[in-house]
Amino acid sequence: MISAQAWADARLLWDYHFMHHAPRPCSVAVGLGSHDLGVADVTAELYHQGMAPVIVFTGATSPTTRARMPRGEAVHYRERALELGVPESAVLLEPRATNTGENIEFTKAVLAEADVKVSSVLLVSKPYEERRSYAMMRKLWPEVEVVCASTPMGLEEYADSIGDARMVIDMIVGALQRVLIFPSLGLAIEQDVPDTVVAAFERLCIEGFTSRLMPADVVARTGT
Repeated sequence: MISAQAWADARLLWDYHFMHHAPRPCSVAVGLGSHDLGVADVTAELYHQGMAPVIVFTGATSPTTRARMPRGEAVHYRERALELGVPESAVLLEPRATNTGENIEFTKAVLAEADVKVSSVLLVSKPYEERRSYAMMRKLWPEVEVVCASTPMGLEEYADSIGDARMVIDMIVGALQRVLIFPSLGLAIEQDVPDTVVAAFERLCIEGFTSRLMPADVVARTGT
């Protein structure tokens, strides 16, 4: 059972993770690999709206995606986009990245090899990864403008679509921890985190939504 307080706290974190950017045309759309095919759906929709002339799907596999996407996250995303009418010529593939830092680094290399000039990136992620991904992009690829996008869903609707509400809340909590910690590791810019969000995060940790937290030794090294 997930308590009413846990749901309320998770909604607070969920809302915080959204950057609330209005979509606008960018040089490229980058779909960050994950267990959620909705990222590919949103990326394809934005392509059809004329928001980017080229797409990069990036991601290998992880313990979360290995069974669901055995050919790799980027490959499955690409297949989904082609099913949704995106032309093969508009999709570039980056199949090696195993974390967001590598997503960014390897995507830059793919675009450079394809001679795609990039001044802005339409960054498509899971809803609760918008803020962390934005903060990492601003740190690791500071010369480009970043516009974030994700599936426009509320928490409960999203959890129903995934089929595992506890896993979703675990991931929301893990994403918030990374927003807090990654600046100290040199992986992201600082974000303003309201005290109410930090308190909700701490309550969810106490309730056991901790499976996606970074290890304690990593946290200790940051001094956080």
